[in-house]
Amino acid sequence: MMREFIKGANPYMPLWEHVPDGEPRVFEHNGEKRVYVYGSHDTEIKHYCGRDYVVWSALVNDLTDWTYHGVAYKTHYDSVLYAPDVVKKGDTYYMYAAERAGSLVVVASSKTPWGPFENPVETKLGFDPGVLVDDDGRVYAYWGGCASPCYIVELEDDMVTFKEDTLVSNPLGHSTCSWNPEDDGHISLIDGFFEASSPRKVMGKYVYIYSKRYEKPVPELGVYEPNNGFLSYRFSDSPFGPFHDGGDISFNGGEILKDSEGCGTMTYQWGNNHGSIMEINGKWYVFYHRQTGVNEFSRQAMLEPIDVAMGKDGMLYIGNVRFLNGEPVSSGPVEMTSQGAHINGLDAYKWISAGYACHIYGGSTRAYVKPVYEKRADISAPVVGISSGTTVGFRYLQFGNNAPKAVRVVLGSHRKLKLNIRIDSYNGRIAASMDFNENQKELETALDFGIVGRHAVYFEFLSDEEGEIAEFDRFSFVSEDE
Repeated sequence: MMREFIKGANPYMPLWEHVPDGEPRVFEHNGEKRVYVYGSHDTEIKHYCGRDYVVWSALVNDLTDWTYHGVAYKTHYDSVLYAPDVVKKGDTYYMYAAERAGSLVVVASSKTPWGPFENPVETKLGFDPGVLVDDDGRVYAYWGGCASPCYIVELEDDMVTFKEDTLVSNPLGHSTCSWNPEDDGHISLIDGFFEASSPRKVMGKYVYIYSKRYEKPVPELGVYEPNNGFLSYRFSDSPFGPFHDGGDISFNGGEILKDSEGCGTMTYQWGNNHGSIMEINGKWYVFYHRQTGVNEFSRQAMLEPIDVAMGKDGMLYIGNVRFLNGEPVSSGPVEMTSQGAHINGLDAYKWISAGYACHIYGGSTRAYVKPVYEKRADISAPVVGISSGTTVGFRYLQFGNNAPKAVRVVLGSHRKLKLNIRIDSYNGRIAASMDFNENQKELETALDFGIVGRHAVYFEFLSDEEGEIAEFDRFSFVSEDE
């Protein structure tokens, strides 16, 4: 029996694709409504981003099946392209392309949402542009980043020219950075704007989504040093502010383990973050990115369902919203998962690449998802650098109503080791154990008890050997009728 590989998980694009900074947009074109994602393209490998933008899309009723539309824009300045944005006004799609590593923003146009975007015109916009076409057709641009002020301006109908006397500086307090320590009077250590401007209109409010940099500890989220792995928001009744306190929508530090005092520990390597929120087919999602490899040069597109609710007091809650007696009272970042748009869990009976892990924790060496670039449907991104005590976790899998009889695991190069498969927690109940010798790449073993429904699954690697002991490629569960 040929076993299929899971697709459309988290990351939701193929594991060989690396599109960070994704701005989601729902456009209806030729009678078909799809969500399109516009981001950078991490193809330089040793540096941020690449020299082209590609476009992926999915039908609004199935965010697990993504279509590649090809290259939408190539640099016109022989330079690296940073994060773009795309909006539609009238019958034209406008791409704000960040040439010269974000120092020159041009606007190019197309009659289709996937491009090609052509005839670029230079603008006065700056780093990480985000654009909002309001309900009345007026257009606002937001930008800024990396310890510098952020800005808002209204654009003329040409989508380029600043409307006179509309430029606003420092609508949000910004963060500090080691490469720009100067205090200009607008620094915020708690809620500092870092980069990644993305304006959206939500329930009549103007929402400023951005990458926040915490300069003070947030123990409940495992943050004890400066950290800009967050997508956060503030909101206003005006596109120019003032912006009221909002909160954090997502954090790319993986599953957060809590101790008895509520202090957290991250289980995935955090890194910069960039994205936005979008209502798709009546449900809200946050689009963001995670890191792979040992740097920030092979980032991948992620998504999670979120809650969006308005309180009686006019407070807008976005993310993981807590309700009391039907009324929203607080919100925090949603959990980072392996399932993404598979909201009932990944099909446990398909091949699941280790590259979908949202928890890589423990051990004496740093384990991580190894980036892959070969464009194959059956490509798997292995977790490498595993040492004794490392756990690799997946949240969540769907086992259905009939329990599997066994689990099958494929390793890459490895040493003699014991592998425990745990359920629901990294230190949860052991469902099965395997003993690999150095020559065994694939093993199957029976489960010790039945598993049905939706569960998190963890793989615990143990060995008497020191240092790196394994590369984890993929796994699957085996049904009774196989």
